[in-house]
Amino acid sequence: MAILSKEEAKQILEKVMKLSTADSLEASLSGSSQGNIRYARNTVSTSGFNEDVSLGVTANFGKRSASSTINEFDDASLRKVVKRAEELAKLAPENPEFMEPLGPQEFKESKTFSQKTADITPEFRAEVANSSIGPAKAKDVTAAGFLEDGAGFYSIMNSKGLFAYNKYSNVDFTVTMRTNDGTGSGWVTRDFNDVSKFNAAEASKTALDKAIMSREAKAIEPGKYTVILEPAAGSDLLQNMLYNMGARQADEGRSFLAKQGGGTKLGEKLVDERVTIYSDPFNEIVPASTWSGDGIPQEKVSWIENGVVKNMFYSRYWADKQGVKCVPGPSNGIMIGGDATTEELIKSTDRGILITRLWYIRTVDPQTLLYTGLTRDGTFYIENGKIKHPIKNMRFNESPVIMLNNLEALGKQQRVDGNLIPVMKIRDFTFTSLSDAV
Repeated sequence: MAILSKEEAKQILEKVMKLSTADSLEASLSGSSQGNIRYARNTVSTSGFNEDVSLGVTANFGKRSASSTINEFDDASLRKVVKRAEELAKLAPENPEFMEPLGPQEFKESKTFSQKTADITPEFRAEVANSSIGPAKAKDVTAAGFLEDGAGFYSIMNSKGLFAYNKYSNVDFTVTMRTNDGTGSGWVTRDFNDVSKFNAAEASKTALDKAIMSREAKAIEPGKYTVILEPAAGSDLLQNMLYNMGARQADEGRSFLAKQGGGTKLGEKLVDERVTIYSDPFNEIVPASTWSGDGIPQEKVSWIENGVVKNMFYSRYWADKQGVKCVPGPSNGIMIGGDATTEELIKSTDRGILITRLWYIRTVDPQTLLYTGLTRDGTFYIENGKIKHPIKNMRFNESPVIMLNNLEALGKQQRVDGNLIPVMKIRDFTFTSLSDAV
């Protein structure tokens, strides 16, 4: 029951539409089957599996709206959830930014579902845990990890004739390795739609090797350094930039794309000309839904092209107010990279720092996109093209905009959190203080 077919979802939603007396009705129906395994101190601590299906209904009377949810689908329950939403809507205040539901749309399909992922078994999850725990024990290291896998669907329909459906699958894995002397730590993350692309042993070995390499780290003076950001390290900063490219924030002077005195930086060169970032729900490595939550079709969109801001995203309300086409937010983030491996970028570096990941990132100034955070789980000093020794973690203060203006080289892409991010070599990355955390 958790994963309904397109026709099954459509039948339920059509029933819901017929029960409404509101000016317009919107409904979403979603379900998923999710499994997981968690381990710590080289021992599995929890394992579970859950299934759920949920229906959400939003009734509109003029500009008054209200929502109700339920997870029962007999006729009486469907009538109840629609009636509840309508009763609440009549009591709600008017929404000055209310937009009428969309009419029918055409949606292309994207390969977001893998049957192999949907068929993952408890035995598979146990073997993933063992691929970390066994090698860790053999090296006097302690592993702590989490694997979550699942498959599901999401569908929407409204009384204006719109219907959309998407089926998806996912597998997400992270593991942290700590040396038993307490001085070394390594970490890795992997995520895929298709589990056949996931190599748990390879991922665990990466974290294990970094843990061993990072033992007895030395302190260096904070300051500006050339850094090599592995994709997981660069991902958070790039996502923070991409998901802050809303037109409304810029038009209202609240974002890094706002110009002093008014206007936006749309069409202006913002970063190094080698930087191109786009979204593409049809990308086979990072496929995504081909429609946004309110039913706007998702297409390939270029956000930054050769360093120039090409697009900002517009909600339906703000696009209507500005008299432009609605552009939904990014379905994913893809940054064009190069051919160099991490090892090759290290060889090209006289003096610098290799960073595995950034952690506890917080906003300092939204109008310059200045962030602060810490390095973690494998930070290494580079000298004369080689990793010389591990170093203690440091706090950074940096903006992705400044970072992408200090770009030295781009390497190969890697999927991270549903995005494609290259390894990057950046000069003058700012570190402000030391951290004793491993």
